[in-house]
Amino acid sequence: MLKFVKISEDSLLPEYREGDFVLIAKIPLCFDSVRRGDVVVFRHPLHGMMIKKVSHVAERGSQIYVMGTHRNSIDSRQFGAVGKDAILGKVIWHIGRPTR
Repeated sequence: MLKFVKISEDSLLPEYREGDFVLIAKIPLCFDSVRRGDVVVFRHPLHGMMIKKVSHVAERGSQIYVMGTHRNSIDSRQFGAVGKDAILGKVIWHIGRPTR
């Protein structure tokens, strides 16, 4: 499954900015290989849809720890690991909005 998502937060500044688009994939071949450094989109019960960088994957791969690069980012340091079932997809393409 492929899906375009519009970024509506600044948690991964400066690489990903509000208004950028990403193409995410949740294809078993791509998804099973989520590893440190990948960027994922997931749904959090309190914060809604979020985009973060993977900082650590638990040994069995069922728990994924994520972090933002912005100093005010809400991430696994506050809410803990993200379950693999909450992951909507891994970013496979980034379309930055034009800068002025």
